[in-house]
Amino acid sequence: MMSTKIAVIGGGSWGTSLAFLLADKGFNVTIWVYEKEVVAAINDRHENTVFLPGVKLSPRITAAASLEESADGAEAVLFVVPSHVARPVLMKLGPCLSKTTPIVSATKGIENETLLLMSQVMEEVLPAQCRSNIAVLSGPSFAKEVCQRHPTAVSLAAKNHALAVRLQPLFITPYFKAFTTTDVIGVQLGGALKNVIALAAGGADGLGFGHNTRAALISRGLAEIIRLGSALGADPKTFSGLSGLGDLILTSTGALSRNRTVGYQIGLGMKLPEILKQMKMVAEGVQTTKAAYHLAKKHGVRMPIVQEIYSVLFEDKDTHQAVTDLMESAAGDEVN
Repeated sequence: MMSTKIAVIGGGSWGTSLAFLLADKGFNVTIWVYEKEVVAAINDRHENTVFLPGVKLSPRITAAASLEESADGAEAVLFVVPSHVARPVLMKLGPCLSKTTPIVSATKGIENETLLLMSQVMEEVLPAQCRSNIAVLSGPSFAKEVCQRHPTAVSLAAKNHALAVRLQPLFITPYFKAFTTTDVIGVQLGGALKNVIALAAGGADGLGFGHNTRAALISRGLAEIIRLGSALGADPKTFSGLSGLGDLILTSTGALSRNRTVGYQIGLGMKLPEILKQMKMVAEGVQTTKAAYHLAKKHGVRMPIVQEIYSVLFEDKDTHQAVTDLMESAAGDEVN
């Protein structure tokens, strides 16, 4: 049985919603936040006014600017920091963890410089005694809807199944449910790569295309995710579950999806720097597109949707030309 304190590292919308969930279960939660104004807002007003405005937070949630203070005495740590800053934060967090503290990554991204998943970055950076305590959480879960207590289900993965089973009660409430698996690679890849396909789906909507196009992008996007996942050692069956197809559908169709919104604005003709400049929160799919493109090249995996999204985002390719090239590329056999 866990003690009452849980640490959440990362004060964005998803980290705040997980703190909300844990406090709802009666845990005391300390959330590490980088922005001083967010620390003050959570502690003084019980609201994350920057990243999750309008959601009343429990007094059981306190914010801290110190990683040491946040992790001290915690029975479990949830890591919810954007992937592009994960490594330096983990390097500072490592000395604050005991050898028995489980750490759960809820970050949906890939480190661009190394092409490593978050659990792999943790294995590189954290002290050796912590590496058997790593788990990951991913699935179709808009932060706002979790805080509205809408029924939500996700995947909780750990190489050691006993660890996932031990952590599972943290994430079981009348409105939230976590299913366990040992496919750490597949769960993370599904959570990261669906953001790239969501950019494409949003782009199609921005270009004025309809349901046919979106359905094609989601299903063929899933095929690309499965191909890359299989090359990296994931179980293909994982991608038909919550962290694969479930999250892909949510992020490609939901109005709350930041990645779909970025894609939609690109489809309307806006440029990426202009879009990102006006965003407060991170759209992980933008950076993940780079990682997916380079992983596909490295492993010789054909990912035409990813290729075209990369060209539009980073090579200034015309969106209509990208669609034409995608439709005129070799079709091949659907299953293989």
